[in-house]
Amino acid sequence: MRLSLLLAKLWTDKALETPQPQPSFRPFFHLPYTHRPPLFSTSHFTPPAMGDVAVENPASALSSHTKAAPLDTIPNIDSLEGTGADDGDEYATLKKLQRHLEYIKLQEEYIKDEQRSLKRELVRAQEEIKRIQSVPLVIGQFMEAIDQNTGIVQSSTGSNYVVRILSTLDREKLKPSSSVALHRHSNALVDILPPEADSSIAMLGENEKPDVTYADVGGLDMQKQEIREAVELPLTHFDLYKQIGIDPPRGVLLYGPPGTGKTMLVKAVANSTTASFIRVNGSEFVQKYLGEGPRMVRDVFRMARENSPAIIFIDEIDAIATKRFDAQTGADREVQRILLELLNQMDGFEQSSNVKVIMATNRADTLDPALLRPGRLDRKIEFPSLRDRRERRLIFSTIASKMSLSPEVDLDSLIVRNEPLSGAVIAAIMQEAGLRAVRKNRYNIIQSDLEDAYSTQVKTGQEADRLEFYR
Repeated sequence: MRLSLLLAKLWTDKALETPQPQPSFRPFFHLPYTHRPPLFSTSHFTPPAMGDVAVENPASALSSHTKAAPLDTIPNIDSLEGTGADDGDEYATLKKLQRHLEYIKLQEEYIKDEQRSLKRELVRAQEEIKRIQSVPLVIGQFMEAIDQNTGIVQSSTGSNYVVRILSTLDREKLKPSSSVALHRHSNALVDILPPEADSSIAMLGENEKPDVTYADVGGLDMQKQEIREAVELPLTHFDLYKQIGIDPPRGVLLYGPPGTGKTMLVKAVANSTTASFIRVNGSEFVQKYLGEGPRMVRDVFRMARENSPAIIFIDEIDAIATKRFDAQTGADREVQRILLELLNQMDGFEQSSNVKVIMATNRADTLDPALLRPGRLDRKIEFPSLRDRRERRLIFSTIASKMSLSPEVDLDSLIVRNEPLSGAVIAAIMQEAGLRAVRKNRYNIIQSDLEDAYSTQVKTGQEADRLEFYR
């Protein structure tokens, strides 16, 4: 017991003898949180009074001393005297900050309310846009923009209107001649359609390409070689032409009587290449309203350039490319405008070496000379009527290889005859022979079927004169 009292007295004397620093007074709430012991706490020791030493339990004194904050962090009580003015300034600052905090909280609530209101307005605007775009719309054509909010459009009836443009539309996609959707009542421009939406021109997909190969085309060896050199080779081996220093042919014209294999050879080209294939008939460019035909021509070449390498096949080109004359009617002038647009697309400023044009016609003599000149249609391939026995034999053999023929069938008896035969006529003869075999419940074709079919399909004498297309 005496030992513990002695240790406590020594510890107290040492604490009193250690000089304590006198820091400048700081308000209690400015001290760090870890340095905020009670200002007047005397739980860990009792200061001496009148020279006597009052000692607590040494164990509890030592225990509380280890948990208390360091002595140098406890402000001196004497230094608290005479600080009333400082307390008043700090209190005023505290109240000012509290009022500022309340003001900020009010602003925060106001901003949140405004944000909720704007969100509701946004939802209502989006619903209104959906409602406007969901009604039956009218397809039109964008002509030009007046400013950011208005523009000129052409409706499907051919009339031009100055309309408002929906503010949510991307102005960069609004280009002249682009297809747009118009409100049915106000004609306001409410949507931009994709380029292929209002186009009657379709591009053949991978599964839509014809299954005709070059082996299925009997004869026409020279025509096959020429069209492959002019169309396929520039698309697959363009470097060859570049090394030689020449431009590959841009267009090919296939001409000849009907049924000589022009379209069938083009099908073989579409099947043998990986290029995009666009097929259109010349009469499709002739539309009811003015300007529709030239726009379709632009759409065809634009689609080909966007999906290059591509091949454009225009069948019956004589429907729009006849020789120009002094037109007196609006329809004739429209056809001539279509031809001018076609000429411009073939050798204009936007020409592309990855787009090839194939045209086919039965009347090459009626075509405009501007279309036939080199630089537009660089190669003209003729498909004559088959008077050569070798060509006939190749076509008969190609068609007969897929049919069930009796061993007694002699195709040479048909080949040596003098009547001019085209590929379509030969195919019709073989098909008619097969129909006669089916009529008689046979599974193969005999010679009599071929003879009857030949006499049915090949006309002689006056009948041939009546069915002759050209003299």
